[in-house]
Formats: sequence, C-alpha cells, structure tokens
Amino acid sequence: MINMSQQTNTLLLGIATFVYVGAMFLYLFGLVFKKKFLDISGFVVFVGAFLIETAGLIARWIESYHLDYGHIPITNLYESLIFLSWTIALTYIVVDLKYKIRKLGFPVSLTAFIFMAYASFSPDVSSRIEPLVPALKSNWLVFHVITSFFGYAFFALAFGASVFYLISDWYTKHTNGKVLSYLPSTKVLDEISYKLIIIGEILLAIGIITGAAWADYAWGRYWSWDPKETWSLITFLIYVVYLHLRYSWGWHGRAAAIFAIVGFAFVLFTYLGVNLVLSGLHSYGRT
Repeated sequence: MINMSQQTNTLLLGIATFVYVGAMFLYLFGLVFKKKFLDISGFVVFVGAFLIETAGLIARWIESYHLDYGHIPITNLYESLIFLSWTIALTYIVVDLKYKIRKLGFPVSLTAFIFMAYASFSPDVSSRIEPLVPALKSNWLVFHVITSFFGYAFFALAFGASVFYLISDWYTKHTNGKVLSYLPSTKVLDEISYKLIIIGEILLAIGIITGAAWADYAWGRYWSWDPKETWSLITFLIYVVYLHLRYSWGWHGRAAAIFAIVGFAFVLFTYLGVNLVLSGLHSYGRT
C-alpha cells in the first residue's frame, strides 16, 4: 500500500519532470526567436521546476523516516538519477546568476528532464523506498555521493559550455568573422568551461577520497579496483591531463573544448555505464 506521503513525493517529482520540459521549450524558443523575455521566462520556470524537485526530495526523505529507514534519498538508481538532476539544476542556477548564460538552460533542462523521465518511466528502475544494505549504513555515504555528484554537475556544465564554444567558433569561421550575439564570446565560454572543470575536479577528488574511506569502513580495504572505483580514477586522470595541458602547454579554445566533451563521456560511463554494464561492489546502484 502506498501511503499519502509517498504519493506526495512521487507527484512532486512527476510535476517537476514536466515543468523542466516547459523550461526546455521556453529556452528553445529563445534560441530560435532570439527573444530575451523567453530566456527570462525559461529561467523562472526552470527555477520553479528545481524548487518542486527539491520539495519532492524532501518529501521522500521524510517518507523514509515514516518507514523507519531514515536515510537521505541518494541510495539507489532511481534516487541517484533524481539527485543528479537536482545537482545539475542547482549548479546551473548558480552559474547562470554569475555569468548570465541563459542559453545553457536549454541543454541543462533537457538533461534534467531525461534523467528524471528515465527514473520515473523506466521499467528497470524501482522507485520504492527500501532499507539500506549494510554497506550503505555509514555517514560516509552522504559526503561521498554529494561531492561526487556535484563534481559530475560541474563537468556537465563544462560540457555544455564547450559545446556552445564549438558552435560559436564554427559560426564565426564560416560567416567571415560574425559572432553569435546571443552567446558569450568564445573567450568567455573557454574560461567558464575551464573554471567549471577545476571545481569539478576538486569535488571528484574529494569524492574519491571519501569513497576510499567508506570502502575501508564497509569492506575493510581502501581500494579494491572495483569497476566504479577504477572508472572514477580514470575520469579523474582524464581531467588531470586536461588541466596539465592547459597549464603547461597553454591549451585553450577548440582543442580544450573537444577534450572537455570527451571527458564528460567518461563521466557518464562512470556514473551510469559502470552500474548498468559492469558488475562489482557498487552493483546495488542498479536498483
């Protein structure tokens, strides 16, 4: 029997999913018609979707206590998809308020919708609130997952900024020096992507360290070359290479943007690919 509280969190998260769609279309229309009020409307609707999603997560957290489980909603695939959507949304709002890259709202709202829709409608993803398995009963869970996911969120935004860089760069080269007036300059996009990757790399490093501490608590060893651990390290090293090339060789512009896009492919595989394709100590993340 699904009680009223569980119905509430499911309803709120479902509403947020479709409000993200509304924001996505407003941002899309802003891109097509180049109307500032559509970008502003998209941002307002996006923030509304974020707040509804936040309320849904809080309701789900409260529900876990009503069931005597009492844990933050980041412990299975359904919750992690919702939480990753939330972290990307929050990170975008902060970045937008600082840099006013409203056009980035379109891919971000699309991404938020895809994650939440997959969580809600995939037959392979369970939305049930369940008790924690023994390995997850640790305070390290909160520190590890939150830092890792915010790292992923910053990489996601760096990916978006890099895609916009390539679009703007291509347009300028094929229109005799004209620029896309509704996007920041390629120099600004390059710098934003770089700064986002630095923050993401720091957060991912903290996530790996707290994950190692958690592994020692749960399994008696800091590192076991589990697929999730291995791919997290590979992703971290990919971005280390990016930063090294930037610092030592002066890499920037198109090459750096392509590298950032490739790096995000590793992020996606580390998060979803490992859980869905490979098996290991983190296989509980599949459900």
